[in-house]
Amino acid sequence: MSAKEVVKRPTEDAGEASVRRRILEAAFSAFMERGFAETSTLEIATRARVSKRELYAQFGSKQEMLAACIGERARRLRMPADWPELGDRETLARALTSFGGTMLREISDPTVVAVFRLAIAEAIRAPEAATALNEAGIAASRMPLREIMTRARAAGLLSGEPAEMAEHFFGLLWGSQMMNLLLRVADRPSPREITRRAEAATTALLRAYGSALPERG
Repeated sequence: MSAKEVVKRPTEDAGEASVRRRILEAAFSAFMERGFAETSTLEIATRARVSKRELYAQFGSKQEMLAACIGERARRLRMPADWPELGDRETLARALTSFGGTMLREISDPTVVAVFRLAIAEAIRAPEAATALNEAGIAASRMPLREIMTRARAAGLLSGEPAEMAEHFFGLLWGSQMMNLLLRVADRPSPREITRRAEAATTALLRAYGSALPERG
């Protein structure tokens, strides 16, 4: 590899990242304004100021673009690499409360709620929008929570099945909040309300699945 290639590559990578970001921003704004089914790749390319060739070099289809838009938000819900070991209930409670608060804050973001509305509105004409939301957003957001539950059970802190406990926690955390947001009959929860809901969901889950287990010293 020549010195010229070594110097050039970071610039090329930065340029590709910029193109990819412009495409995603253009795609998302077009989806929100016109709907997924009615938005053409030509319109996205025009908004992003790229050629269709450049667009397809980054994404193979509109569904990939929508999945990427959703995936960008879902990545914020992953567990950090340096998450502490779940050796006692206090640490587990902090982990669940922290994750629950992040979940409520990110998913109640108006942009994310708009994606849910888009998928619902396009369910008949473009079911791939709902598929992308489910796979890149909903299913992906469950994975880190299941990991917490799996670790907690391995440590003897919880006694249920990880997938079941994760779903139960989501139900405790959200209640009817998402439906109310989708129907525009409720405002986005405040930071104080988010903390309260996360703490309440954590307390209820530990009571349901961990009450019979002894405390660890």
